[in-house]
Amino acid sequence: MLNTELATELLNDLVKVNNDRIAGYQRAINETKELDIDLKATFEKMIVESEGYKQELISKLTAIGGDVEADGTTTAGKIYRAWMDVKATFSGSDRATILDSCEFGEDAAQRAYESALVSGAELDEEIRQLITEQQASLKIAHDLIKKYRDAQHAAK
Repeated sequence: MLNTELATELLNDLVKVNNDRIAGYQRAINETKELDIDLKATFEKMIVESEGYKQELISKLTAIGGDVEADGTTTAGKIYRAWMDVKATFSGSDRATILDSCEFGEDAAQRAYESALVSGAELDEEIRQLITEQQASLKIAHDLIKKYRDAQHAAK
């Protein structure tokens, strides 16, 4: 049996994690030098992905009759303050620092999605599947950022 209140809170937290991710990558784009076209394109792709994840989560919220909190970030969320910390950690705009910060944020997003899946909230199979699929896709994004970061550190 779906616990609508818990499912609503969990889905809204994941919406906010994606808001954090969008804001974090927007900050990364702003900090990235003009020559780092590859990073800017990757960060823009990550933003588009999170916009899509956010819309999917909002659709599920609407379907279960939950109140949608589509704005805001996870400062009040119970799962994890994912990308908010990233926005404060940019201490320089060199490629390695930006990638370190982005990987930190991707790690946080992975933890948030994992927490959602093991939270004990009674989720219907469709919602659980959506969260699982988004987490898998976010893992691919995480691994890409990690690959960029590792290559950058190896080049130093």
